[in-house]
Amino acid sequence: MLGTLVVGLGRAGAGLHLPVLRKLGHGGGRPFGRPPITVYDPGRAPTDGADGTDLGDVAVAHSLAHAATLLDPARTVVHLCTGPSARLRPLTELADLGFRRFLVEKPLAADEVELREILRLRDHGGLDLLPVAQWRCSELTARIRGVLTGGRLGHLKSIEFTQSKPRFARTLAGDDHPSAFDVEVPHSLAVALSLAGRAEVVGAGCADMLLGDAVFPAMGSAWLRLRHADGVHTDIRADLTSPVRERRVTVELEGGTLVGHYPISAADEYAQLSVRTRGGKVDSVFRDDSLAAFLAMAYRHFDGAEPIADEPATGAAVVTILSEAKRWAGLRAPVGAQR
Repeated sequence: MLGTLVVGLGRAGAGLHLPVLRKLGHGGGRPFGRPPITVYDPGRAPTDGADGTDLGDVAVAHSLAHAATLLDPARTVVHLCTGPSARLRPLTELADLGFRRFLVEKPLAADEVELREILRLRDHGGLDLLPVAQWRCSELTARIRGVLTGGRLGHLKSIEFTQSKPRFARTLAGDDHPSAFDVEVPHSLAVALSLAGRAEVVGAGCADMLLGDAVFPAMGSAWLRLRHADGVHTDIRADLTSPVRERRVTVELEGGTLVGHYPISAADEYAQLSVRTRGGKVDSVFRDDSLAAFLAMAYRHFDGAEPIADEPATGAAVVTILSEAKRWAGLRAPVGAQR
């Protein structure tokens, strides 16, 4: 029976992982460890998360070393939910304390330099690293993949992702995301690689976020274009200044078009898919709680029941592509807010 340690109580840790863990029955011991969940974040009060989320009945560790006394490191899954620029240090300390199973929030690293260090630590310490990529368990992704593998609509021609949401408050507060490439893009990039295979960047760019007199470099929007085998292209666009929220995917095939909408938040766990062909259009709406499905799959992986063989390789490929896209966009060094 596996225990759980959540490190980082920002939006990902307190706002997403903890509620899903409870919903999946952590307190009942299936499929997770015995209660309470243990949490640690050096920068926040022990009673609530960064967004005011009530942490409830959790055991609060006062340091990572303290957490190692509350749990059995050899039988614990660590949810590393710190920002992408603050991963290597806690991962190193946790590995030194004997923790070996890690769910790492996306992206796996902020850049290729840190990625090399994380992979070196993994190899040296025998760590099991699983980057969070919940859209790989999305029902919408599964239905799109089913159409592709079924072959009824012919070969894949292109994929396009549009991800929009207003993100002013969180950017103003600061959460260790160095650019707009690191916020929404990793979700769609992982799906593109799973549907169309390996890819190279052929174009990318980004824009600043303007908020009053403040300028947040590279945090307004980001776009990139990938070239896969057989001439397939993927276009990904993320706008963090949009007044509306949208997570749309458009898949062009020889015999038709798929238009899908991922759930925009935990407030509504339903996705939509429209299959459009010359013969007409078929629309469907269905429940799609991808993070819950992913965490359940992750714990089966960590327990040895259902190993995931393509990680952390896929997560590493996402970081490599994001790093190349940043170079295309002219981001040569870490960026931060300028006022």
